Amino acid sequence: MRPSNATLTASGPSDNPPVQERPRRTQHTPPRPLRVRAARSLSSIFMVGPALAAVVAFILIPVVVAGRLSFTDWDGFSDSYKSLGLDNYVQLFHDPGVKNAAYVTLVIAVVGTVACNVLGLGLAVMLNGEGRVKAILRGLFFYPHVLGAVIIGFLWSAILSSEGAINTLLSAAHRSKIPFLSDPHWALASVVFVVIWSTFGVNVVLYLAGLQTIPESLLEAARIDGASRWQTFRQVVLPMLAPTVTINVVLVLVQLLRVYDLVLAMTDGGPAGHTQTYAYLVLSESFLNGKIGYASAQSIVLMIVITVLAIVVVALRQRSEKAVEQ
Repeated sequence: MRPSNATLTASGPSDNPPVQERPRRTQHTPPRPLRVRAARSLSSIFMVGPALAAVVAFILIPVVVAGRLSFTDWDGFSDSYKSLGLDNYVQLFHDPGVKNAAYVTLVIAVVGTVACNVLGLGLAVMLNGEGRVKAILRGLFFYPHVLGAVIIGFLWSAILSSEGAINTLLSAAHRSKIPFLSDPHWALASVVFVVIWSTFGVNVVLYLAGLQTIPESLLEAARIDGASRWQTFRQVVLPMLAPTVTINVVLVLVQLLRVYDLVLAMTDGGPAGHTQTYAYLVLSESFLNGKIGYASAQSIVLMIVITVLAIVVVALRQRSEKAVEQ
């Protein structure tokens, strides 16, 4: 009988009997019982349910109600109101107060977003690592974010007013006072400064968290290759922080487009409306002037602008991240 190929070796036929391969056991996973799958689905619904209910109650329903009221002349107190169609939206785009508020908001959002991220990233790089002094400085930089915006506004209003701490010191030094809150340009610059001061602490913390996720081996490899600190930061650290940069930019931009409480406490929109932001204008039209319908149209436009800007920023950042990876 001719031996099979399994019994042949390089030196010739083997004396050992051919080894037959055992059929492999297939691990067949029995289908989960219907009761188990139903229990897991029910537990998932219980876990997601509260968050979903909160989103519906505090976001979706108010947006739908505001969208409906934006086509009416409701004053917030009357039992009935009249439908105006698109008149509120037409009026909105011809309102000089809206244009001025949009300009102030744009200045605060653009300058604040750039400054908070540059300052936050720079301080995070400096404070990254161990050390008691660094830990204390992290707490100091984050502390303004703990305070409420109204408290910060009143605090800086007391410091920057004509009889505040800084102007009192200038008078004692026989220097002329600076109109921090009474001059239009100085008032806007003061609001921007306080907004940055109260916001950038969160960016420092987020950038510190991002820096600690960078593998030390990458930084060590860059040092071995002879890269300088700036080259290591630009070629290694910054690309690794790209997702953190995206999150910080979107968070700060959305927050600053909605700022109103700090302006209310510092300047109350003055002088002559030169620090009046768009969100402040919405509240003013709704609660002070009783134009709920018109204010609803303004809030709907603000929501659309914020959503579009957030999507654009995220898309641009993802595009730049893919370009860096390639």
